[in-house]
Amino acid sequence: MPGQGPLFLARAVYRRRRLRDAARLLPVLGLVLFALPALGRGATRSGGDAVFLFLVWAGLIAAALVLAPHLVRSERDSDAPLPEGDAGAEPGASGDKGAGGNR
Repeated sequence: MPGQGPLFLARAVYRRRRLRDAARLLPVLGLVLFALPALGRGATRSGGDAVFLFLVWAGLIAAALVLAPHLVRSERDSDAPLPEGDAGAEPGASGDKGAGGNR
């Protein structure tokens, strides 16, 4: 595999990618947590389910509030662009429409 680049990433790049991964995981985590009360019991619902859903909702908002400033700061502080062909790059950022054409 010659020509792939360094084996290890710089610490700032690594942290920026992990922050993005955490931000992408929040909706999935929320979906799983919101589904738990429906999976746990049959037709009976209780006030505890409502409290649980509210706490999950508040926790997701708090997690987004914690992650958002770090994501903005890491994007602003990065001087070097990501390497070409990076999996984290925005799709269609190069200007091509791809196979889908105009949407």
